[in-house]
Amino acid sequence: MFARTGALVLVPRWGQVRNMATLKDITRRLKSIKNIQKITQSMKMVAAAKYARAERELKPARVYGTGALVLYEKAEIKAPEDQARHLIIGVSSDRGLCGGVHSNVAKNIRNQMKQLTSAGKEVKIATIGEKLRTLLHRNYGSNILMMFKEVGRKPPTFGDASFIAAELLNSGYEFDKGAVVFNRFKSVISYNTQEQPVFSFDALASSENLSVYDDIDADVLRNYQEFSLVNIIYFGLKESTTSEQSARMTAMDSASKNASEIIDKLTLTYNRTRQAVITKELIEIISGAAALSF
Repeated sequence: MFARTGALVLVPRWGQVRNMATLKDITRRLKSIKNIQKITQSMKMVAAAKYARAERELKPARVYGTGALVLYEKAEIKAPEDQARHLIIGVSSDRGLCGGVHSNVAKNIRNQMKQLTSAGKEVKIATIGEKLRTLLHRNYGSNILMMFKEVGRKPPTFGDASFIAAELLNSGYEFDKGAVVFNRFKSVISYNTQEQPVFSFDALASSENLSVYDDIDADVLRNYQEFSLVNIIYFGLKESTTSEQSARMTAMDSASKNASEIIDKLTLTYNRTRQAVITKELIEIISGAAALSF
């Protein structure tokens, strides 16, 4: 009796259960990848619209930066030889998913920090954008003078640059020489990291050729310094914004293409697995029918 009862024990078909679970996992992953693709395509469209606006506003903004740099060049303004205090202004934003836009600026600043600190110089950093502060805080947190947030949500304006320049000049840190590090836009798929110099009040006062442009007194020099600093920061903000939007548009386009490739591969895997399950079930049905016929 016991032997007869033991013959009624059923053995589960583990192969069929495992295949069904695989199909379910593939279906879930396909749905997830398709949702991600919808998000990347939407972000690409938004970035394209913002890029078109940023590119339109970039050409007029370049006049501010090139004008200040030409003034420095023609007046032959140079920092003092015994310069010891440096200020580095890094321009990025608070938003990511744009390739190496932020890391390139951080890399440039790290290289400058290594060179200047090894030479015994005092260096302070002003970060424009939360992403840049995050990249530099671990190694150079004590060197960060101040940080400006809420960058990248809206197109930068001359008022934003004026506020940043005023905060820097009123910070109490008297630098001998400074530099604005930003990504300069070249094309939709290309940009390069550049740095533009900014000079202190003493550097302007020591220039003999500056008197050709205007009568020199302390107020005029101070106005020159403030206005040129604002111009270069505004120039850097506009260049960086255009580079960021073009990089984000390119990155989201690549992500959408990668998602399409993954969807095609998963669809092929799903069809093959489903066909294998159907074939196995047919073999089991035919085998069972053949066994009953004997």
